[in-house]
Amino acid sequence: MKYKQINNNSINQIMLIIIILLICILIFTSLFYYLPGFLGAITLYVLFRKVNFKLTEEKKWNKSLASILLILLTIIFLVGPLYLLINYMVPQVTDAISNKEEIMEKFDSIKTYFKDSPYLSNIDLSDTALMGALQRAAKFIPNILNSVAEVGVNVLVALFVLYFMLVSSKQLERAIYHAIPFSPGSKAELWKEFDMMVKSNAIGIPILAMCQGIVAGLGYWFFGLESPIFLAILTAVSTIIPILGTMVVYLPAAVFLLANGQSGNAIGLALYGIIIIGSIDNVLRFTILKRLGDVHPLITVFGVLLGLNLFGMLGLIFGPLILSCVGVLLKVYSNEFGRSTPEIIQSTSLIDPNNANENKDPTQLG
Repeated sequence: MKYKQINNNSINQIMLIIIILLICILIFTSLFYYLPGFLGAITLYVLFRKVNFKLTEEKKWNKSLASILLILLTIIFLVGPLYLLINYMVPQVTDAISNKEEIMEKFDSIKTYFKDSPYLSNIDLSDTALMGALQRAAKFIPNILNSVAEVGVNVLVALFVLYFMLVSSKQLERAIYHAIPFSPGSKAELWKEFDMMVKSNAIGIPILAMCQGIVAGLGYWFFGLESPIFLAILTAVSTIIPILGTMVVYLPAAVFLLANGQSGNAIGLALYGIIIIGSIDNVLRFTILKRLGDVHPLITVFGVLLGLNLFGMLGLIFGPLILSCVGVLLKVYSNEFGRSTPEIIQSTSLIDPNNANENKDPTQLG
């Protein structure tokens, strides 16, 4: 009985794919610490791509000069505010931790209020419970410090990689375009979806956090809370917390005001937080964020959880992006191997919509 022999070309192809995968896994595991930097460079490249081509193709700028200009803009509008934010927050947190007597005094006032209230007396605010909560919170301090150091290193990596991506943008895009084993229509759709997701996450999430932080800060100042700027920054950061979101900041602040006899300000702040601060999220999602990209809130929520687990603080942007890629790849798979006919997407495509073939220059702007 004769058996059909496997073609040598198929064996060579499988072996080559296995070798490539093993090498990629080795590179990925070895450079995982710097992965947020590479993702950051890709994100910045997508945001600056059109500007870069306009400077180098239309204005005939030197590629290195255009790349340096865009990197300087990144430092001014991204790295600069991030540095100022860390420089402001670290002394505030240090002062709050060192001033234990004032913290205990404020906590005692809240504990007394809860004890005297018939509805809140069952909540355990004993010293043992407080110490347990502080010990659990202290475990996250090393992670936070490591995340700050990781952010600094990966920002440098992102800027370094971004420079070479911008300088070699045409060659890079052409190589990626021809390396992707999909049809021209799927490549066009893949680029459109990826461009939308990057802009939605890299621009939308910070805009949402900043707007809610500013609105919350005005409320904290109006209702007489100390350090409204500090509380506003905490509120902006808390927008990433699933389900609860900004409530983890303004509700405890309202309880503090209530415990200190400022019932009018406490009720006002609680209503302001629920009606005004909370509604900013919905307003922005159906206006500005809708224009940037219609990303489902669940993708943002679970993407943030995924990103924080993988990359720490930097995962706030990249987590939703990675999760969104799953849906895009499923759509591409449906186009390539499903029964539906792939539809060529026109806008923001890297390929010419009127002549979508493999030989077309993918860097052509249209």
